[in-house]
Formats: sequence, C-alpha cells, structure tokens
Amino acid sequence: MLIREGTLEEVVSIVELIDEFAQKESVASLQARLESKKHLTLVAENDGKLLGFKIGYQVDDANFYSWFGGVSPLARKQGVAQILMEYQEHWAKQQGYQHITVKSRNQFPSMLRLLIKNGYFIYDCEQKQPIIESRIKFIKYL
Repeated sequence: MLIREGTLEEVVSIVELIDEFAQKESVASLQARLESKKHLTLVAENDGKLLGFKIGYQVDDANFYSWFGGVSPLARKQGVAQILMEYQEHWAKQQGYQHITVKSRNQFPSMLRLLIKNGYFIYDCEQKQPIIESRIKFIKYL
C-alpha cells in the first residue's frame, strides 16, 4: 500500500464511495475549508486504486487538526485508516506540532475505537440529538 500526498479531486472520488457521509463534499467545499491554512491531504492506494484519504490542517503552531478522512467500503478492515493515521502523526511531529486534535461522532464506532487504541484521549463532548450525532473530541500529544 502506498501513502502519498493526494489531490482534492482524488479525495472527492473516494468520498463518493462512502455511504456514511450524508453530505458529499466537492473540491470547492474542501478548498473553502482549507483556504489559507497549512494542510496535508493524504491518500492511500494499492495498484493504482484509491483506498482512503485523510486531511488535516494547522490550527496554530502547536495544534494540527485531523479534520476529514475515510476508507472505501471495499478496503475496510485492511489497516488503511491505521496507516493513514500513523503517516499523518509522523508528518505532524516532523513539522513541530505538539499535538493532534480530532472530532468524531458516536455513529462511527470503528473510528472511536481506532482513536482510543492509538493513544488519543477524550477531552470534550458536544451533546446532540439524537445522541448518535454527538461529537467526541480527542487529543494526542506528540
């Protein structure tokens, strides 16, 4: 599996495959969020086939925010999210960030387990209704 910096067009092509994302992103919507921010866009591929992506951006000199990621349903349970996370963490540490923050939802239990397994700590929760929509905030010190 190859992890590399990718394009927003590649990210959008993966997002289209993921049913869990109720709101499908476009290149324009991604660009609007990342505009004027130092960011990293990663994609995972195997034999030229895109498997997953992870996008993060600088909040400040100490904090890198892991904003948006996903894995194609055809590539799940193959360690794609794990490898993307490790690559992003390594890159963030090399860039001098002190920690990574990330937010997930109750409706994504696989992501919650992955974050906890990798040393991310819960530091806040945004209560939403229904409860499955609640956002859980995590931090990992690098």
